[in-house]
Amino acid sequence: MKTSNLKLTVGTGSGTLLSTLAVIGTHDVLKTAALAAIGAVVSFAVSWGLQRWCRRK
Repeated sequence: MKTSNLKLTVGTGSGTLLSTLAVIGTHDVLKTAALAAIGAVVSFAVSWGLQRWCRRK
């Protein structure tokens, strides 16, 4: 990749990230983190339960 293309890519990505951070509030970030944690725990529990159930059969 050429240097000018890299600078353009980094500049565009940084600008997009910073403008998104200005719009998203702390409450939204905490809510998203909580939902992600709940989803991970449920996914783990279901996978673990299915593995135990399949071993019995």
